Amino acid sequence: MGFPDRIERTVEIAHPPVKVWSALTTAEGLGAWFGNEATIDLRPGGAAQLRWSDGSSVDMRVERVQEPTVFGFTWHLYELPKDDPRRTYVEFTLEPTDTGTLLRVVETGFAQLSDESYTKAYDAHGQGWISELGELCDYLDVA
Repeated sequence: MGFPDRIERTVEIAHPPVKVWSALTTAEGLGAWFGNEATIDLRPGGAAQLRWSDGSSVDMRVERVQEPTVFGFTWHLYELPKDDPRRTYVEFTLEPTDTGTLLRVVETGFAQLSDESYTKAYDAHGQGWISELGELCDYLDVA
């Protein structure tokens, strides 16, 4: 296919890793910035779900937990039918800095999509991570 398979975003956050970790890995944190409500079983193989006030939701599967530095999950691409088994993998990496935390998010798995689905999904997720990381920073600033 020849398309990029990886979206990577990095942001400096002026809060300690423990606070950022909590925002990423608790139902309260995820529901405050990434959705309107969340559930999470924080262990490899655990289920998580994000729900929004418009009634939409996304199911996630926790894949990697290395507290307080790495959190990874797979989730369904909303551009695909609900019964489609393809997922992308999202991994957050937290690194302490002198002023807080360097947070990196990487999402992979787009190469498995057809040409027509790829462009829509890759572009939407690329822009989505910019928006979501902004919401995360805003949430942390008031939490």
